[in-house]
Amino acid sequence: MLGHHYTRTFLETAVASMNAGCNLELSYGMRNNVFMHIPKALAMGNITLQMLRDRVRPLFYTRMRLGEFDPPAMNPYSALDLSAVQSPEHRNLSLEAAVKSFVLLKNVRGTLPLRAQDLPGKRLAVVGPFADNPRVLFGDYAPVPEPRYIYTPRRGLETLPANVSFAAGCPEPRCQQYSRAEVAGAAGAADVVVVCLGTGTDLETEGKDRRDLSLPGHQLELLQDAVQ
Repeated sequence: MLGHHYTRTFLETAVASMNAGCNLELSYGMRNNVFMHIPKALAMGNITLQMLRDRVRPLFYTRMRLGEFDPPAMNPYSALDLSAVQSPEHRNLSLEAAVKSFVLLKNVRGTLPLRAQDLPGKRLAVVGPFADNPRVLFGDYAPVPEPRYIYTPRRGLETLPANVSFAAGCPEPRCQQYSRAEVAGAAGAADVVVVCLGTGTDLETEGKDRRDLSLPGHQLELLQDAVQ
């Protein structure tokens, strides 16, 4: 009703949603929300009591399976805290998932992986707005991990036995303010340059789309300056 104008009233929206199978509303704290009009729709005969029961049943079945109505002592989820969620076992599993989900599009002359035994004495530059900014590394609806568990590209590469230099070039992904000299100074004398570019939730998220897939701001210019 508000965004797409598919319906004209909350009542009409409630009926259409129920008929479509929707059984849960994210109302953003609005007191006058869509599902508050279900009793009126029921009284007017727009929906049936059986339909309402059919929609509600899976919600409460799921809540019962989660133990929401049990005493906390009976609910195994109540015993979980950050020591379990961020345990070494779970962090190792997250690392394994990240490694296995990487997509390598090209690897000219076997440049990757960077091997520690080949790096002593080498100069490595990591540049770009995603090189050392933890805030922009997480997607929409991502959890907020403890800072000590966040490894930016710069922090990770600095664990290698190489001389690592860093330059963001842009303070944030929009890259409206770009320092060519900063990037050239870090990348110019490097044996290996790692360029970290992208968009992030500053530019792409729920309700925030882009017209094209090009790199934003001066990021393409940053890439060209880093590799020339």
